[in-house]
Amino acid sequence: MDVEEVKKPPSKEKYMRVQSAIRLLVLVVFLGWIFIWIMAPTNIYKQKWEPRLQAKTVSIFGIQALLVYTSPILFIAVLGCVYVHIAKKVNGFSMESSDGKKREASIWKRPVLVRGPLGIVSGTELAFLFMFIVLLVWSFAMYLHNGFAKITHKSAAEHGLKVWEKKLGTAGVKLGIVGNICLAFLFFPVARGSSVLPLFGLTSESCIKYHIWLGHMVMTLFTAHGVCIIIYWAIADKLSKMLEWKKIGISYVAGELALVAGLFMWITTIPRIRRKVFELFFYTHYLYILFVVFFFFHVGMFHACTMLPGLYLFLVDRFLRFLQSKRRVRLVSARVLPCQTVELNFSKSHGLAYNPTSTIFINVPSISKLQWHPFTITSNSSLEPKMLSVVIKSEGTWSQKLYQMLSTPSGIDHLNVSVEGPYGPAQTNYLRSAHLGNPASLLVKYDKLVMVSGGSGITPFVSIIRELMYLSTTFRHRTPEVILICAFRNSSCLSMLDLILPKSGTSCDISSMKLRIEAYITRKTEPKLDSQIHLQQIWFKINTKDVPISAIFGPKNWLWLCAIISSSFIFFLILIGNITRYFIFPIDHNSNKIFSHPLRSFLNMLVMCVSIATVASAAFLWNKKQNDKEAEQIKTNEGDKELESFPQQSIFQATNVHYGVRPDLRSKELACSFNGLEIQQRKELTLLYSFFPLHFAGLLLELTGSNVGVFASGPKMMRQEVATICSSELARNLHFESFSFSW
Repeated sequence: MDVEEVKKPPSKEKYMRVQSAIRLLVLVVFLGWIFIWIMAPTNIYKQKWEPRLQAKTVSIFGIQALLVYTSPILFIAVLGCVYVHIAKKVNGFSMESSDGKKREASIWKRPVLVRGPLGIVSGTELAFLFMFIVLLVWSFAMYLHNGFAKITHKSAAEHGLKVWEKKLGTAGVKLGIVGNICLAFLFFPVARGSSVLPLFGLTSESCIKYHIWLGHMVMTLFTAHGVCIIIYWAIADKLSKMLEWKKIGISYVAGELALVAGLFMWITTIPRIRRKVFELFFYTHYLYILFVVFFFFHVGMFHACTMLPGLYLFLVDRFLRFLQSKRRVRLVSARVLPCQTVELNFSKSHGLAYNPTSTIFINVPSISKLQWHPFTITSNSSLEPKMLSVVIKSEGTWSQKLYQMLSTPSGIDHLNVSVEGPYGPAQTNYLRSAHLGNPASLLVKYDKLVMVSGGSGITPFVSIIRELMYLSTTFRHRTPEVILICAFRNSSCLSMLDLILPKSGTSCDISSMKLRIEAYITRKTEPKLDSQIHLQQIWFKINTKDVPISAIFGPKNWLWLCAIISSSFIFFLILIGNITRYFIFPIDHNSNKIFSHPLRSFLNMLVMCVSIATVASAAFLWNKKQNDKEAEQIKTNEGDKELESFPQQSIFQATNVHYGVRPDLRSKELACSFNGLEIQQRKELTLLYSFFPLHFAGLLLELTGSNVGVFASGPKMMRQEVATICSSELARNLHFESFSFSW
């Protein structure tokens, strides 16, 4: 056998077979987990399955619930880490093998609901939401059926109650149990570095709306649970129970405190409050700590295990973010734009790779020590291996203070900044399939890309354009034609188009790709802007304590996360098992003493947090030496400033600026877009776009007949308008995706 054959790297097909096997195993485990939720309310589970399972498990308090509800999801999370690690090697190749399957799949991704309280919802999202509601209704109906079957006139009379009064109390309890189902899913979307979401093609940013939906469901059910119980106590003349904190069983005071904390968070999520008083919304959300703690005290560890998987993964993610945030990162330079926007350029390690549209959370202690704000990364990790850039538009209190600090004539020579991230998609959704390790062989998924943005919504598209620029220049790869449609309030905002060109010494040229920019200035009285835009450049002094942005565990970040999740959970089981065996168990078997249930819940929470913190800190310290060595090497090579950005003429040549006007469907230019359509279709399109006064409808009509990816980022109304076009039956070639900044 030839030596070269022995050293030949694994083929793409082998990696993809492993990914397929992982996804199949995840699907089986996940369906089994959901099946447990379906069967839990039934008598079969209570009378037959649960006793058998309990007889075969170790006699540790809560171990049964840990095995049934927690272990499967943590096993999926471990598989997810391996899956994403392989996806990084394969460079994010999708699993589709044919265009036909891709078209069928895109039907499920088409917007179905555009306007409404749920926002923009696809067919897949709507189907899963419907199935989840069916699960809630099924569970509640079965719990009520089994509970009401035990209530008779005789049993109610023994407590001095009527049948309907007893049923009201039972219904209140069952509402709380059903609320636990929603709570079990609540924390999954907010784990930013989640290894579970990529298995389903999701990111934490795109899942925020699911967190909002689940939050409303949780608080609705828990509030109804609390109201029903209080009414039941009032009828039964037992309101004194509201002040009981029992050592054994349910602690009512803890439940009331958890509900109060939840209600405070719920109230501040009202859109008007969240938008106008964001700081109140932000700080009030820290009450989730009290909510979780008192929830554990209220129901005990056994019942809390139903929501433990999502909470456990969130705690792991939260502590890793805490470790990363303690490092001060090096801010190299900043560009101040005339439209009250700043671009921050950070030093980054060479091994840090991220996909376009990734986000990073930034904290500036001199503005606020607690506030963290997400921003889209505009730089490209391949095109700019030493630099990570974000763009911040002065729109809120925090961003306005930052802009004032950087734009003052005196200026500042150093700024302390901490970051969390980057976080982003595990694979790109506009390029598809390639030979392993050869980006030049990527296949084009769309013939054209249409990117519709409003204001600062242009930032995700800057990262996509830079990625396409890198591929087209470095590998001579055929990239899709790009049409960027951007709307700005005034002409000074056109300076944001200069951000498309990276501040780097690379040889990339935007002329190597097909780019067309349609810029709209909505104010009619704005003067036209000259082709030369003057930006203020700020360079910061080097601080020896600052480090480049890097993955917390280096290139094998996901494998380390896999080890942390599995090791910390095993450590937790060993610790809590020993505490139960040698401390709690002897007390419970003493006829004169019973170990306090709230104290037991506290010990479980404490041991869980200690296990996560110990294992994660050990992994962090193990990798810290290597990260510090790389950071020192980068500092020694940082003597020269970057080169200036590419000439702006290439951007302005590709830009068509419209001052105070919007596309007119009756114009000759847009009338040509109807060529090739039947007369009836032309009438329907005209009626559709007349009914919806869309800003960009005319330009999208030009793309009829092509396989087009349509991305929208910016104000809610604008995204809804673009989604309306893509949801039309006459626009099946348009594949819509939205980037939202409203979370």
